[in-house]
Amino acid sequence: MATQAGTQRDLVADMTTVMDSMRAIVRALRISTRAVEKQIGISGAQLFVLQQLEQASARSVNELADRTSTHQSSVSTVVSRLVERGLVKRAASAEDGRRMEISITDRGRKLVASAPRTVQMRMQDAMRRMPPEQVHALAEAIGLLVRAGGFADTPPPMFFEDDASADV
Repeated sequence: MATQAGTQRDLVADMTTVMDSMRAIVRALRISTRAVEKQIGISGAQLFVLQQLEQASARSVNELADRTSTHQSSVSTVVSRLVERGLVKRAASAEDGRRMEISITDRGRKLVASAPRTVQMRMQDAMRRMPPEQVHALAEAIGLLVRAGGFADTPPPMFFEDDASADV
């Protein structure tokens, strides 16, 4: 049976591991985003969306939100910025004219070809290589941390994408 002091040391060590892991991810995201902005002139979130669209067009914003593991409103904002820059286009679906399909333009493809792989893509790839039960446990644990810390009040924007609600 573990002693209370041993349990406390284990808790402190686990908390340090969690904090160090989160710092490593945030640092990688921050460095990557700065490099992308400097190298190709768009945000890391915008590049992540372009990389997803390069793999396959999206039938809807909701589908793209699922593929980017992001809330629909956040990905919609990013898509609008990409459309304004001519990197993405929206077109009415041939199957359902009420739905807008999203695809990458030739200009967007050229930009992606010269861009580094985003940390977000690397994170998704890493989770796909993990056993599903470990991804589920990670989702449960980090979700609990977010709720317990009071960080779940509003849907979060894409990583390092401007968030108007953050100014409040």
